[in-house]
Amino acid sequence: MNKLSLDATAREQLERAKAELSGRSSTTVFGGHEYVLRQTVVALKEGSSMAEHNSPGEATIIVLSGRVRLSAGSTSWEGRKGDLLVVPRQRHSLEAVTDAVVVLTVAKTGSTRVPGLV
Repeated sequence: MNKLSLDATAREQLERAKAELSGRSSTTVFGGHEYVLRQTVVALKEGSSMAEHNSPGEATIIVLSGRVRLSAGSTSWEGRKGDLLVVPRQRHSLEAVTDAVVVLTVAKTGSTRVPGLV
């Protein structure tokens, strides 16, 4: 079993995001491209965003700190600390309303490998 402090990871990623020109920083904390499940801590400086993109599978966002806006087409949802947002399957974007850190969980469709199983 592995243990990770999401609070410490969030602080570290937000510091990095504030230093980046893009205003973003992220690190995968579980899984990866070769797995079905991937969890990534994403930090966004206020006003920065993840531009509109497709989702590789089912996805959720848990807001660890700050406020974000998830948009798909003409619809948007605002999330704040403690909120869970279900990412729509259509093209979408994520914007930081304030400095924010989220955990993005993606379960890719079409993948067959399960972490921890051979």
